[in-house]
Amino acid sequence: MPTLDDILENVGEFDRFQKQTFFVLCLLSAAFTPVYVGVIFFGFIPEHRCFSPGVAELSQRCGWSLEEQLNHTVPEWGSRGASFGSRCRRYEVDWNATDISCTDPLGSFMGNWSTVPLGPCRDGWVYDSPRTSLVTEFNLVCEDSWKLDLFQSSVNAGFFIGSINVGYIADRFGRKFCLLNTILANVVCGILLVFVPTYLWIVIFRFLQGLVSKGCWTAGYILVTEVVGPKYRRTVGILYQTAFSVGLLVFDAIAYTIPHWRWLQLTVTLPSCFFLLYYWCLPESPRWLISQGKNDKAMKIVSDMAKKNQKKMCSHFEDIKFEEEDGGKQSPSLIDLVRTPQMRKNTFILMYNWFTSSVLYQGLIMYMGVAAGNMYLDFLYSALVEFPAAFIIIVTIDHVGRRYPWAAANMVAGAACLVTALIPEDIHWLKVIAACIGRMGITMAFEMVCFVNTELYPTYIRNLGVMVCSSLCDVGGVIVPFIVYRLVEVWHDLPLIVFTVLGLIAGGLVLLLPETKGRVLPETVEDVENFH
Repeated sequence: MPTLDDILENVGEFDRFQKQTFFVLCLLSAAFTPVYVGVIFFGFIPEHRCFSPGVAELSQRCGWSLEEQLNHTVPEWGSRGASFGSRCRRYEVDWNATDISCTDPLGSFMGNWSTVPLGPCRDGWVYDSPRTSLVTEFNLVCEDSWKLDLFQSSVNAGFFIGSINVGYIADRFGRKFCLLNTILANVVCGILLVFVPTYLWIVIFRFLQGLVSKGCWTAGYILVTEVVGPKYRRTVGILYQTAFSVGLLVFDAIAYTIPHWRWLQLTVTLPSCFFLLYYWCLPESPRWLISQGKNDKAMKIVSDMAKKNQKKMCSHFEDIKFEEEDGGKQSPSLIDLVRTPQMRKNTFILMYNWFTSSVLYQGLIMYMGVAAGNMYLDFLYSALVEFPAAFIIIVTIDHVGRRYPWAAANMVAGAACLVTALIPEDIHWLKVIAACIGRMGITMAFEMVCFVNTELYPTYIRNLGVMVCSSLCDVGGVIVPFIVYRLVEVWHDLPLIVFTVLGLIAGGLVLLLPETKGRVLPETVEDVENFH
């Protein structure tokens, strides 16, 4: 009995029909970036200081520059990410007093500035940036800085919960149904987020965005890999993720030109309304239709595919009836992911690799940003490094396979983190190069876990399998700030040692997975068990 891959070889594995589907889904992939990394710009933390009444008048009377004003009247200028401490206090003095010296104002009170008492910041904050963000609008600094962490955690919590729920919807009701409904929900939440006046409602709508947006992106990935032939599956999977990297560059440019976070949110949300037109230009996955016993609808899509590709379907394919497992439609179940030995091993290894990829990918960005310079340039560099990573994957895995390049990428990332930790601080340029090599390695691993995940599960549970395994990515995203920012207080390079251990273990576990190069997508659990 021929498979769908056999028919695709006849009607075109990656011709006009598939290219159109691929292009419109790549637009969706690029549009996912503001939800995933938007906190970098929406929650930008500028340098700040506690406002003290009377300082402005005194500065004007004394003719101070801004630097002189800060040196004379601020305990310590609060840099981005400052913790609660002296930077979050102010001097308890009356700056309106007329006998204050312009050369030594604090000495006018106590004779020794170190004895001037400090008190809490009661009159707000002054920010050294014309740009607005959640931080400047709601004063999320010092004792309220945890609220910015909550803002990002709410997205990851939404990702985590949505990974399972939206994955089930895509496997139960179809890829196209899932895409359209999650697009609509994402647009509505994104627009409402612009206009809600309170921090609490912003967090709620941010959570709802996370609940649907990652499932939407992953359903698009599943769909684009299911409509192409096996020879092109890995390429479109990598390029679909590369479209996300393009979205990073576009988002960076838009954020640079729009200084107000609410206008930025509206600007990146409104274009997503056009994705609702996908109702007319996106097909349902024929593989999913076959797994649900809807052979007639699947063959209708295949016929449309042949017509648009200007190919003639062989006569013996036209009236084909696909065999159905278990006598009919198969329903996805979480138990199926761990019911049999090979499925169980695949699931646990994939879960760990999703977790590790997220921790190292985001952790290296955070580590290199501890002493951040220009936010937009730093973001640009971190996005550009993803393109050579994608190129290396495309060049190597066709000849070598999936397993060895994936394992090598994890091990290179882990080893590079160890080298970075061992390089002395005074050789900063070498330390940066080693960290960038680690970033490239984990970017390759991140891209490979995504498309290999789809190749290791049967069709009827593929979307659910990807969603469940990738949910560990969101768990990693929640805890990685604690790994980085807490451990650097113990030893500056201690997070890199943790990354090294995680990366090397991930590389070793990958070698236990079966090779999927040149294999047709499994249709049943039995196919997965016989992969070796």
